[in-house]
Amino acid sequence: MTDFYKKILNNNKKWVENQLAIDIDYFKDLSKGQNPPLLWIGCSDSRVPANEIIGAKPGEVFVHRNIANMVIHSDMNMLSVLDYAVNVLKVKHVIVCGHYGCGGIKAAMTNDSIGIIDNWIRHIKDVYRLHHIYLDAFENQEERFNAFVELNVKEQVFDLAKTSIVQSAWKKGQDLTLHGWAYGLNSGYVTDLDVNLSSDQHLDEVYQLKF
Repeated sequence: MTDFYKKILNNNKKWVENQLAIDIDYFKDLSKGQNPPLLWIGCSDSRVPANEIIGAKPGEVFVHRNIANMVIHSDMNMLSVLDYAVNVLKVKHVIVCGHYGCGGIKAAMTNDSIGIIDNWIRHIKDVYRLHHIYLDAFENQEERFNAFVELNVKEQVFDLAKTSIVQSAWKKGQDLTLHGWAYGLNSGYVTDLDVNLSSDQHLDEVYQLKF
């Protein structure tokens, strides 16, 4: 085994020992089940750990991550996580959290081919196409990049609201609110992007499903 692999195995043992030293029933209690109030849809970037950012403990956040925190209506992985979170765990909040400096967003701003990921990034390019007039008005590339990160998060929140899973929950009177955040890698702070939806009234009528 490599030194790195040995290190992470040893780290696990130390972590278990530390947790048990604090609370002998820590793992026994965790094994009884989960009741998180929050579903986090974030980026796969290793620098954006959901629990640590908001100071949450294991069991308090249900997490789905993919490149550039996308909500794609045909992604069965994301939809399965969303369905379980909303209809089984009964979460009250869903946060889509993007981050400044996102590699997926940056790649979508170029025409460079990376590989199979080009097909995923195309969904992000669609967001740019929808907002190209606004984004192209930024002369500063970094400011345009940051604005694109924020717009992408907002679009994903609205795409969440368009899903039958979320709309069905709303129609049943379930307490569920969607939020959009952007995380600063260089500061540690999140920015609430002021897109907080708790009904389908902010959607175009064509997206408002009848149940």
